[in-house]
Order: sequence, then C-alpha cells, then structure tokens
Amino acid sequence: MAGAPTVEWLSAENLVAVGTAVLGIVASGVMVWYERRVPRARRIGYRVQMDNPIGDDTRSGRTGPRLGWFDEAPGMSDATLVLLRVENDGAVGIDRDDYTGPGPHGLTAVFTDRTVRGVSVTQPSDTGHLMDHFTAARGFGYEGNTLRIPRVPLNRGEHFKLLVLLSGGDVGCGIRLIGGLRDGGVHPNRSATPDEQPPLFSRAARLITIMLTVCVVTLATIVVAQDDTPPPMGCESGSLTLIGSTAFAPVLREVAEKYERECEDDETTIEVDAHGSTAGIRELAAEGAESGHGSPPVVALSDGPKPAGLPELRENRVAVSVFALVVNDDVPLENLSTADVRRLYRGEVANWKELGGPDLPVHLVSRDANSGTRQVFQRRVLGRGEMANSSVDCVHQDDPTASVIRCELDSTDQVLSTVAELPGAIGYSELNAAAHTKGLHRLDLDGEPPSADAIEHGESAYPYREIEYAYTYGRPPADSLASSFLTYLTRGVGQDVIRTHGHLPCWTSEGLKLCAEQDTAGTPTP
Repeated sequence: MAGAPTVEWLSAENLVAVGTAVLGIVASGVMVWYERRVPRARRIGYRVQMDNPIGDDTRSGRTGPRLGWFDEAPGMSDATLVLLRVENDGAVGIDRDDYTGPGPHGLTAVFTDRTVRGVSVTQPSDTGHLMDHFTAARGFGYEGNTLRIPRVPLNRGEHFKLLVLLSGGDVGCGIRLIGGLRDGGVHPNRSATPDEQPPLFSRAARLITIMLTVCVVTLATIVVAQDDTPPPMGCESGSLTLIGSTAFAPVLREVAEKYERECEDDETTIEVDAHGSTAGIRELAAEGAESGHGSPPVVALSDGPKPAGLPELRENRVAVSVFALVVNDDVPLENLSTADVRRLYRGEVANWKELGGPDLPVHLVSRDANSGTRQVFQRRVLGRGEMANSSVDCVHQDDPTASVIRCELDSTDQVLSTVAELPGAIGYSELNAAAHTKGLHRLDLDGEPPSADAIEHGESAYPYREIEYAYTYGRPPADSLASSFLTYLTRGVGQDVIRTHGHLPCWTSEGLKLCAEQDTAGTPTP
C-alpha cells in the first residue's frame, strides 16, 4: 500500500491562524451576549474628581490655601473640599422608580472620618432639569458623615456633580456611594480629572482586543518572515539555453535566476549565451536541423521578426522593446530629426557643427550585422542599411575614401562604453541600458522622447521600438523546461522583470494591443 502523504498542516502559522479564528468566534459570541445582556443593566458610576484641603491642617502637616472665612470658624481648620461626580454609565436610562433603597432618597454618600458641613449641586447646562430633584422633600440632605442623594432620573450618559464641604479627617479618606438599582447597581469609576471622559471600552473588551491584535500581528510576522512564494506554474527539470538578443539578455538572466531559485530543483539549469539576434536565429535553426526530430532545449530571442524562409521556427511575442540613440556628453544636442539621423548614417555630416553642435568630428559607433538592435534601427528609423565600416577601433580612419569614421562592435555594452569615452561619438542601444551609462545621453527623435510609459499610454509616436520575439524550433512539449520557462517569462513573474528593464510586456491588456499594432507598422521611407 502506498504511504500516506505527510501531514503538514500543524505548522506555526496554521496553528496561529486557527487560534485566531477560534478566538474571533469566541469573542464574537461574547460580544453578542454582551449586546443582548448588558444593555438591559442599569449602572450608576461615581468618581472623586477633587479632594483638597482648604484650611490649615496642623494634624496632617498639610497646608493649603487659606480662605479668610474659615480663620475663626471653630473646627474648620482642617476643612476639605470634595468634588463627587455621579453618572449614568450604563446602556439605558434610569427613572426615579428604578432606585430600590429605603426612604425617599436614592443614594447615600459616606465620607469616612469626616463630617459634612455643606453641599452644592452642579451639572452641565443642558441638564438643568436635574436641579428640581435636589430638595429636602425628595430626601436631599446630610447628617454627620453621610450625604443623602435624591432619586434623580438620569438619561444615558447624563451626570451631576456634588461639591461637598467637609471637616475632620484627612484628604484621601474613604468615600463610598451606596444604593440599589433595579436590574443594575452602583460602582466606583477610575478617578479622573474634571474634563476627562470615562473609558470607552470595558476591561474585558480591551483584553479581547489586545489578544486578537497579538494573534494577528504574530500571524502576519510568521507569514512575512517565511517565504511562501508559490513556485512557477509547471516547474520542470532539465537544461535550457537562451541565445540571441544582447539587448534583452539582462532580462533573461534575471528571469532565469528567479525561475531556478523558485523551483528549487538542483537539476534545473538555464544558461544565457547571447551573441545577437541574427546569430541566435541561425544557431536555433541549425540546432533543430541537427536534432532530426523534436524541439531542442534552446530558445532564441530576437529584436524583431525572424528572416523569411525559416518556417520551422515558432514565435512567441514577449515584449515591446524601446531603443534609443545615444551621443557623447561633449555633444550637447538633445533632439535630432529623422532626416538629420539619416544624413548622419549616410555619411553626409562629418562634423557636429553642421547640425548646430560643437566643432567635433562625427564618429558612428554601430553594432555588427548580427545585431537585432541595428536591424531595428535600419528598419524603423533609417529605412535602409548603414554606410560601410571604415574603422576597426572607432578612432582611426582605416578607409581614406570614407567621409565619416564608422565602426562596428559586438555588443550593446561595448557600444555604450565607446560612445561614453569618445568625444563626438553617436550610437544606439536598448533604452534601459542607455539610461544607466554615464558620459552619454539619449536623443529625442523628431521631438519624441524614448519613453516606454509614453508609448504604453498612447502618448508618443516614437519610432525606434520593436517587438521582442522568443523563437523555438517547432512546438516544445508542454512538460518541457522550454515551455515552462516561456510561460513564466511572458505570463508570470517575468512580466515584472520585463517592466523593470524598460520593456512593455505583450501579455497585458495594454501590451496585447501594442504588440499587434507594432507588428503591422510599416517601414519608413528613406
């Protein structure tokens, strides 16, 4: 019998999640019970908001501000003032009949070891009706250390205050409010300043909130700390070689690293060996022909469509790549017309001063014939091929009959470094690589900046752009590494990498339209 699968649900994050859910259910039940039971309870709370000496208390050693009318009053040298706040902090109003104590009064305040000498009632201006209840006929009065408080009706949230003059005893002696309420009771509240509001939530509610917060924070910490990123769809083992475009090579390297890391398969190897779009197409075609049958584990990236006559190569549209003309910083021009660019690459402009620039000779730094970047430039901007090569090192003129120095290099990086170091040099490159090279700057074409964002939002007709194709020899099997990687590149995490490198993914709502439009764009007239 086959072994049972390993049970992995008893993980730390799952236990915390289950505990949080159970606690949430219990807390919800408690809150429902609270809403059904507690709102029917009647509650009167009281708190001492002031207890200060107002005479010269020689027994306690305290000396307060002396009030002149107590200087000669017998037994008042240790007088104190107490401000007692009485409030309805329950969920329902309290009527006179809700008090259950004996006698006409409703509550009794007891001041331990002190004698009540006088009392004054205060209340907010919007509850002036309460004063009608503080009469002797309704039980209001004091004797010894007790103060009788009438059966005062209090709506929810209403309160009144009693300013009590006392003698004897000391500040801080016990003060209690005694009485009974139907379906409720009287309780002390936390001492507060006169303007402070009582706590909004009960201790139980605060405790439940704290517990839930701790559980949620703990769960979030576990989730963040643990990398649970799901592996790419259909991770496959094996080896794969990515060839072709040097302009798109940085994207391929980063996506390949992510695929290998997320699949966590030691048997998966993806190699990037880029030598130019045309060279990649030819190598793929040769690999497929030599294999005899099936699709070899090779994917060729090309800046633009394959040449005619290779029906075995199957295309996958990956992105719209944006390219840029770059010029050495010693040439302060920011924009060139398409007509001027064509004159430059026909050898008709030998010095930058002819285009309003400095007195510097023009050096054309180009890519070799295998370059897709060059082919896009010739197809989308020049409308024809470039002039003949006249220099090996891009500095010295090897062909004395040539009007302009022009050289060819093997990679985008070589073009950018040469343009950055050589005064008067101009070249072309993939947009993102050009943006991160010092010593040179990008040129606008006909006033249109090389901007992927502007192209994506339909705000630019910038011409130097092309679809990036991924070619396979025939259709690779669905369970092959080539098929899995292409899906990851075009529809998975690869889309984010494509964007960060300045390209526009084809498999997005905007990209689908752009890739279709770009494919049907015509070649400009030279």
